[in-house]
Amino acid sequence: MNNKTKNIIKWVLCAVAAILAIIIAINIKNGKILDFDLKIYQFFKSNIINDKLTPIVKVITHIGGAKIVIALSILAIILIKGVKNKLFILTGVVGTAGLNVILKHIIQRERPNINRLIPEKGYSFPSGHAMMSMAFYGMLIFLIFKYVKNTALKWTLIVILTILLATIGMTRIYLGVHYPSDVIGGFLVSLTYLFILTEIYNRIKIEEK
Repeated sequence: MNNKTKNIIKWVLCAVAAILAIIIAINIKNGKILDFDLKIYQFFKSNIINDKLTPIVKVITHIGGAKIVIALSILAIILIKGVKNKLFILTGVVGTAGLNVILKHIIQRERPNINRLIPEKGYSFPSGHAMMSMAFYGMLIFLIFKYVKNTALKWTLIVILTILLATIGMTRIYLGVHYPSDVIGGFLVSLTYLFILTEIYNRIKIEEK
């Protein structure tokens, strides 16, 4: 597959993610997704939620929270080599956080009022945990794919981070602090931003001292 084909596929995926995020946001404004959201939550409640699992879920969900992601981002910026990589992570995390705040205040969706297992404040769409985790762990996946030469190690790390992302998203539904569409929409918005950032990353050149 040549670079031109790869770029076409990348921008098609970016457009699809953006369009799906917009469709979800419009449906939320019109109240059309609520039945879908409740059905998914009822599945969690009937088949997954239990007292033994809940403490574990509460720990895992923090891995996608703003405080942990920002702390890990600062650590990554300190440890990672190259100004370009440092700026990539900084722009990704700060930009995602700002975008999340803006979108929450535009959509203004109230959080679920059903069996909430932890206290949460603020609007519901898009999920901040979904966006922040997709931004940071997504950037790690990109850098691992680009620079890790050992194939087995590369794909092991990518699979682990992908599973972590999905798990963080599910914890937000499990804990009753987000509707499924909040999480899916958050992932899609952040993924769109990530596609654009990686394209900029690949195009710019910074002289390293």
